[in-house]
Amino acid sequence: MKNTFRGGVHPISHKELTRDVPLRVLNAKGEMVFPLLQHIGKPAKPLVKKGDEVLAGQKIGEADGLISAHVISSCSGKVKAVEKRRVQNGQMVECIVVDNDGQYSRMEGIGVRQDISSLSKEEILRRIREAGIVGLGGAGFPTHVKLSPKNPDAIRYVIANGSECEPYLTGTDQLMRSQADSIAEGLSLMLRLFPNAEGVIVIEDNKPEAIEAMRKASAGNDKLSVLAAKAKYGQGGEKMLIETVAGINYPSSMLPAEVGCIVQNACTIYAIDRAVAYLEPLFTHTFTLTGDAVKTPGNFIVRDGMSFSELIEAAGGLKEGAVVKKAIVGGPIMGIAIPNLDVPIQKTSSGVALVTVDQSEVAASIMTSCLRCGRCTTVCPVGLLPQMLADAVQAGDLERYEKKLYGLECIQCGCCSYICPAKRPLTQTFMRTKAEILAQKRAAVGGKK
Repeated sequence: MKNTFRGGVHPISHKELTRDVPLRVLNAKGEMVFPLLQHIGKPAKPLVKKGDEVLAGQKIGEADGLISAHVISSCSGKVKAVEKRRVQNGQMVECIVVDNDGQYSRMEGIGVRQDISSLSKEEILRRIREAGIVGLGGAGFPTHVKLSPKNPDAIRYVIANGSECEPYLTGTDQLMRSQADSIAEGLSLMLRLFPNAEGVIVIEDNKPEAIEAMRKASAGNDKLSVLAAKAKYGQGGEKMLIETVAGINYPSSMLPAEVGCIVQNACTIYAIDRAVAYLEPLFTHTFTLTGDAVKTPGNFIVRDGMSFSELIEAAGGLKEGAVVKKAIVGGPIMGIAIPNLDVPIQKTSSGVALVTVDQSEVAASIMTSCLRCGRCTTVCPVGLLPQMLADAVQAGDLERYEKKLYGLECIQCGCCSYICPAKRPLTQTFMRTKAEILAQKRAAVGGKK
């Protein structure tokens, strides 16, 4: 094993705002909105209708097909509507709206410790599926599907991603410090699905408290180890983690399981433990509220369905006189800017940074032509040539972009855009180009039918 990967950048972390702020529970008071699409795949199907009473932990949306996930109510109350509402990516999505009664009455049996010593693999996977767990690192892929590869015996590494390399975010760090035993137990449960695998918890070396906590929790289990990786942006990507742990580089056409690896975020693994050992569905998760516009930045356990605006108000609001220029969900490099804070927090919402300076506006105001410095090539974790890729896009040569320069291998990590002294929006260009190429491929396949 190594302690790093090729490429990567070292952005200003801004983690000092919240890195030592312990997690605390923050309940909602207003209505709760539960999108039926909080994951990759098909939206869930509503199981309730207007006027129905619901409890916290109740399944209110049922997975529709294999690549889908159940939706769980995080509060008790009465269903107000099943209607389209705007969500954090700006889209209108079918949602279940619940009048929160503020009691948070739970479904019976949730949170009660179970005997997990003799659970079968099938039962472990069933509990994970019933809990509605998806990847909490941002992608939102249904976890029970990810843990069901074609050949479980070929898995060599189950990697717990505790890197949290995005600037500003510190919720995972705090969860590892405070819930290390549960994360270690969750990883051990996952290893029962893969008899030939070992579990590796990867944590960047700028999180010494989390490293110490996870090493203590893993002590005595020879199938678990903690790897202190070099703090560098990009470390939390699947390909980067697999390169660091297994020394494998693989094309984007392959899945991690095909190279013998399964990767799960540490927060997801905690949710797995709660689901399997306590029959607790996923309806709360860690969340970082931060940024220079926030009066009291902090780390929270939030309930899915609570609005961003209510959370900000409940946590202390904004600094006096602060003008928010941008609200970024999921971190400033891989996250998205949301135009409206009156949208629901969902399973994959790891945090929001409210900032008074829009760095993208600053970059646009000073952007120049390419300087041919080659820095983008140096930092690309995949070993691509961003400068040449951008030239191919500008020339309209998509065949060269794809076939000669391997543009579809771009993982859209943002390293090239960050390092570019000319402030060119390279990553955004590659995202649009990839979407265009894939759309052309789908149209071509459709035309042959």
